[in-house]
Amino acid sequence: MENLVIAAQIVIALGLVNVWVLRFSRATAYRGGRAQNLREEFAAYGLPSWSLFAIGGLKLSIAALLVAAVWFAGLRQPASAALALLMLGAVLMHVRVRDPLVRSVPALGMLALSMFVALGAS
Repeated sequence: MENLVIAAQIVIALGLVNVWVLRFSRATAYRGGRAQNLREEFAAYGLPSWSLFAIGGLKLSIAALLVAAVWFAGLRQPASAALALLMLGAVLMHVRVRDPLVRSVPALGMLALSMFVALGAS
């Protein structure tokens, strides 16, 4: 079980870096509303511009904490629980703009993985 939790931590961390660094300015099939990048996506949700950097900073910090939690297990549960809350917010934003369910799949997947890690850490 421990190895599955560690694997999930790494998958989450890589996924967050992929979205917030590698694909920040790129269009994907999962962007909310009609957004072509993360900045437009946050605008589509009606969020203030500063929230893009606050949430991005939080998610990248969580990614770093989940990698560090491979060696320092005490970081695992708080980091994954915090991400689960953020991902719940992401799903709710997709609902808010009435996106088709398929656009919520990545957020739902990250929510499930975060909960798996948080509960596997207890």
